[in-house]
Amino acid sequence: MPPTELLISAGEASGDMYAAQLARALRDRANVHLFGMGGPRMREAGVEIVVDCAEVGVAGIFEVARKIPALRRAMRTLRAEAQRRRPPLAILTDFPGFHLRLARTLHRRGVQNVYFVCPQFWAWRPWRVNLVRRRFARGLCLFPFETDFYRKAGVTADWIGHPLVGQARATLTRAEFAARHGLDPARPIITLLPGSRPSELAHHMPRLMPAVARLSSATGAGSTWSPRGTEDRQFVLAVAPGLSRAQLQPYVPAQAPVHVIEDATYDALAAADVAIVSSGTATIEAALLGAPMVVVYRVAPATAWIARRLMRAPYIAMVNLIAEKLVVPELIQETFTPEEVTREVEHLLASPDARAAMQRELAEVARRLGPPGAIKRAAEIIAAMLTIRPGSSS
Repeated sequence: MPPTELLISAGEASGDMYAAQLARALRDRANVHLFGMGGPRMREAGVEIVVDCAEVGVAGIFEVARKIPALRRAMRTLRAEAQRRRPPLAILTDFPGFHLRLARTLHRRGVQNVYFVCPQFWAWRPWRVNLVRRRFARGLCLFPFETDFYRKAGVTADWIGHPLVGQARATLTRAEFAARHGLDPARPIITLLPGSRPSELAHHMPRLMPAVARLSSATGAGSTWSPRGTEDRQFVLAVAPGLSRAQLQPYVPAQAPVHVIEDATYDALAAADVAIVSSGTATIEAALLGAPMVVVYRVAPATAWIARRLMRAPYIAMVNLIAEKLVVPELIQETFTPEEVTREVEHLLASPDARAAMQRELAEVARRLGPPGAIKRAAEIIAAMLTIRPGSSS
């Protein structure tokens, strides 16, 4: 028999990573051909990419306006391909502004929609959970409290755990990482993760680079890490998947003491004495690797004004939401300044006790993320849905 056509879609780097893993796991369990929207990792996993998610990925409410033509083209393409191929099931990964609209069309055409990585509607615009109930046959949640939220709204939801558990691990020791990248393992390493979208780089890098300048030239008074002065500090900028060194280079002055590295994010986090991390999936990765961190994020002022009125969660960083308390400092919008970044990083560098306490809290966050095997559990649920579909005689 020919393989069953399935639509699978992701709109940003983390979704591309998770959907690629799911694509591989599904093909191990069912005779399927996967097509849809994604990025390089989904393509490598054998998904037929009909829309490149690099064309549509963006953060922020007003920033989306510039992407409207690309978003419309992507929507038309996916709807046309779904009409032509008639998949019985569609797997939509996070990216709610786009996927909720796509799900409406697919549901009307009799497609069973699965929300893989349910959106964080419990944190902001919670009323949109009603759209998930109407348009999706199943929701797969990464956090146990999400499952409760969706089930209370009438969504058939399963907790699969977090896909990064068991996967976010270093391949090099600190000494090996330092040797490979020309660093000294005896000197403090500060790792920068500025984000995975060009819009995040535009908002974050002009504040991170002045912070690097301050941290590399401050007196370091009272620091137990740098008895000869803060010139001993080393800075590593890890390029996120889906971005290139060339996209970061314009933000990094030639004289800046920053090592720009690619394809080594986990090693860079594991080696870090302190990490400065853009809010998002990277904070989960840092938690799993035990990296003391300062979380930062900034969007356009108009976007921030609206977001504050829609937010229902007490924190921004996922690690704080999971811990249900402030475990890592959050520098968001106006508080994300070079001065505040410097102050928070200096505090952690100067206090081994503060770093150790944060690492203990991060270990508890990692425990709450569930056991390894989230992708396997998701694939088994979806494969079972293929076996027993509405109207099936099975």
